[in-house]
Amino acid sequence: MINILHIFDIFQRHPQFRQIRILRDFRMLHKKKGISLQEYIDFRLDLQPESFRQSFLGLNEQRYYLDYLNPIKYYSLARNKFLAHKIFEGTGIKTSKLYCYYQPEGKTIESDSIANDLLGVIKILKEKKVTECIIKATESSHGNNVYAVVEITYGDDNCSLKLHNNTEISLSSIIGKTALIFESMVRQTSQLASFNSSSVNTVRFMTALYPDNKARLVATFIKIGRAGACVDNAGNGGNVDACIDIDTGELKHAIRFDGWDKITDITNHPDSGARIDGVRIENWDKIVEDVLHFQECFPYIKVAGWDIAITDDGPVVIEVNDFWDRTGQYFIRRGWRNEIRNCYLAWKDTKRKYDLQRQPNKLSERQLKAIINK
Repeated sequence: MINILHIFDIFQRHPQFRQIRILRDFRMLHKKKGISLQEYIDFRLDLQPESFRQSFLGLNEQRYYLDYLNPIKYYSLARNKFLAHKIFEGTGIKTSKLYCYYQPEGKTIESDSIANDLLGVIKILKEKKVTECIIKATESSHGNNVYAVVEITYGDDNCSLKLHNNTEISLSSIIGKTALIFESMVRQTSQLASFNSSSVNTVRFMTALYPDNKARLVATFIKIGRAGACVDNAGNGGNVDACIDIDTGELKHAIRFDGWDKITDITNHPDSGARIDGVRIENWDKIVEDVLHFQECFPYIKVAGWDIAITDDGPVVIEVNDFWDRTGQYFIRRGWRNEIRNCYLAWKDTKRKYDLQRQPNKLSERQLKAIINK
């Protein structure tokens, strides 16, 4: 929902005689690019340079491209973390080790990794001698429903989980109607941990796969958690973010992102004091090469947002996103409309047939085609 105070904020940034021009400017961007009023407000499009405004990819146009590039029939392969694990394991994509998949529906045939009740989960974890793990809902985003367990004390019919913040919960308190995965901890490099040690500070790699099965890098930025947090969520704010130069791996334009109305330019992490701007990620060229290989091994999603942990053994996939928010364009100070559109046009040129199912869009097919053809 649009906050009326945000609209007033736009007006306050401009003299009264320009307020009508601002309204006209929004109407023009809405007509030419399908930009919503919320996007105009959040991304401060009234203040952005023309290069950003023209390259910005809004939700309506993005959905149209991704309906084709990442068809709905493949959604579950990315959104269900259990299925994604299995595909990664089968194609050599580096990811964490999967200990257990808890699926509360139905009865599970004897399995060393799938359980459908509390005792089944305990049995699997005990047999694998798991002493620490990450627990996630199989279909969630923005770091929701994530538990970083640093110690497990087993009992006969329950177990105690000590979390990263030293609080304790019982396993039975989180075993319910929500499907969960239990996976190994990921150890990031000392360089990445120096920014904030309580969270795995992931790099978002935006990649595009072309019909020649070659992947290209669209954009990169880093998401860094705050002190005490175990996740690095960016979409909803409450963290630190910075652009990463695609060619050099250098961090720049660092910000403290506490929500769209509270963005602060910084050079150092507000909690640890670690320098962010100007730091270059070690072994960057090899990391990029590996992530592009991941995309080529996962052709079901042709434009992906990979959340990657950088470890001493190279990049490790935390998750892959088939549909992502537009926030990263603010972090990198440019839009990625041209890259996503070019990938879409390349696949359209192959005249590949899809049983295409379009998602609801606020713009008509005629309006969207006019926008795309510009």
